[in-house]
This record gives sequence, structure tokens and C-alpha cells, in this order.
Amino acid sequence: MTDTPPDPCTAALSHPDPAVREQAVRALRSRDAAGMDALPALLALFGDPDGRVACQARTVVEELGARAVPALQRIRRSGPGRLRSAALTALAEIGGEPLLSARDMAAVERLVRIKLTADRPQPLNACWLYWIAVAGGDQPGIMRVLGLTEPRPVTFELGNAILDADVHGFGDDEPGSPLGRVFVTPELDGWTLVAGAWCDPCDAERGEELRERCIELSARYGRAQAYYFGAQNDGSAWLVAENGTVVRRYQEAGDADDGLWTLGEPLEYERARRAGLGLPVPWDDTVREDLDDAEDEWRWEAFDLARGIAATLSIDPLAIGPHTPVRGTPMIALTPVGVAEGVPRGAYAI
Repeated sequence: MTDTPPDPCTAALSHPDPAVREQAVRALRSRDAAGMDALPALLALFGDPDGRVACQARTVVEELGARAVPALQRIRRSGPGRLRSAALTALAEIGGEPLLSARDMAAVERLVRIKLTADRPQPLNACWLYWIAVAGGDQPGIMRVLGLTEPRPVTFELGNAILDADVHGFGDDEPGSPLGRVFVTPELDGWTLVAGAWCDPCDAERGEELRERCIELSARYGRAQAYYFGAQNDGSAWLVAENGTVVRRYQEAGDADDGLWTLGEPLEYERARRAGLGLPVPWDDTVREDLDDAEDEWRWEAFDLARGIAATLSIDPLAIGPHTPVRGTPMIALTPVGVAEGVPRGAYAI
């Protein structure tokens, strides 16, 4: 009977040269499965002095999924201390909060409370930004109207990290829905913002529901608006409600059905921008086929209008900063979709 020779990749994980260690980790990742035999050595690399090696090792362990969870949880309970932070991140990436102990959750919540003492507003930053703006600062009342539940305090940095991760979407095999949660700001210069993909004013499945929610919000608070802005010239949309009535809804995102969303008369801001381009006011904005050059110019202009309209009527979420007057605490809350389907897993910066 002969001993099985050691796997050269596993053996190379302890090589003194970080370049060799990194290549060994990469080689393990390229296999269909890294193999549980390499797990102890990979976990040891969580504390590697070379950041690239440590990051690669954590990625391979995360790809092992549930098989790596018991070992990661042992590190969280018993150490070594230098590996505990990376183990927490890996657990969050593998399965999210359900894999974290009550002690770990309490530690995360305590860290958020500490960070909030010095937290200041930051621009809401996502490649595709969807948000609702409601006059005033009745954060609990706004959440009740929208059917949001389980609010939890977060920093602006954490709220932004979740926003950006959710709008980038997930694979079909990933648990949870990117529509499952929203970032609810404190009162910012007289307005409360609710941001997340769930807030899309022209979503094919939820657009009419959101219109009704904005009508209800405006009936209660006077003014409520919903917006979409694509930071890479991906289009804009806006829905403006006042005192229980939608006064305007418009989308320009390059979709064949954009014109079907149009409601109400053009806003003064739209009229002014068209006049600046030398285009007629008013115009038939429900027709999007066979545009002449002039109307095509308006189409490209309207792709970026959401921020300007928001700045005129409420607040531009990308212009928020430490200078913005603030009252209250940022929150992450579950949408009805999140209650039904759960939220994506992941580790985010606090």
C-alpha cells in the first residue's frame, strides 16, 4: 500500500514566495472544486501578509459554499484572531445573515451605531439609480405607506454599498431578490428619499403600483416624486405627484414603449430645456417612431434630465454631501418583495 502523494498546489500554498502562493490559489480555483483537503491551508491564507493572496484564498473558500461554513464558524468562535474578520466576510458572502451568530450580529450592529455618530450624508451612488422623494421627514409614516418593514440603521456608506450591489443584479441561481430592500434616508434638506431598484417609476410589472403609492404619499405629504437615472447615459424617468394627483410621468430610456408611460403636461423644466434647443413647445411626446433630427436631439437631451428635474422640484440625490442639512438616521428596510423572496447575500462596507 502506497501513500497518496501530496497535491502540489496544496503544498505550494505555504511557499515562502507570495507569487507562488498566489499562483497555487489560482490553480485551485481553476479546478471544478478546490477540494476540502486544501481548506485548512486556504483558511490560513486569510491572514496572508500579501493582500492579493488573502483575497484569492477567500474567494476560493467562498466558492466551496456550505462545505466551508463549519470551519469558518469555528474561526469566528475560537480564532485565531487574525483570521476572524475575513471569516466573517466569507460567511456573509456564502449565506448572509442566517450564517452569522447572535454574537456576530450584535457586533455588526454595535459597529454601525459607533459609525453613525460621525456619519454624514453622501451622494447616492449607483450605476442605475431609482428613488422616491417625499416632502418632509416622516420616515416611519413614509415607510408605512410604501409597505416597508424591518427597518435597520445603516451608515450612508453601507446604504450605498447595498444600493449599488442590488442594481447590478444577480444570477438566476442566487437567493433573494434585488428588489427586496431599499435605502431610506433621513430627512435631507426637507426631503426623505427611498432608493433602490424597487422604486422604478416605469417598471413593466410595478409601474402602476408605484404610481398609486406616489399618489397616496402626495395626498398625505403634499409632494411625492419617483425617478430613474442611468449614470452611463442609460436614460431618465420621472413621476411627479402633488396633493393626490399625478401631474407628470415621462420616460426616455431608448425603449420602444417609452411613450406609453407619458402622463400629464410637460413640466416647466422640460419646456425650458426644449426652448433652449429651439424645439417647439408643447409637443407630442407619445410618438417615438420616425423621429426627425430635432426630436432626436430632444431624446438625447431627455436621457439626462432626471437629475435636473429632481434638483428643481425636490433634491438631487447625487448632489447630497456633508453640507446637506440632515435630521434623523439612515435605514435599510425590506420591501414586500423582500418579505416574500428574501434579499441577496453579501458583505458590504459599513
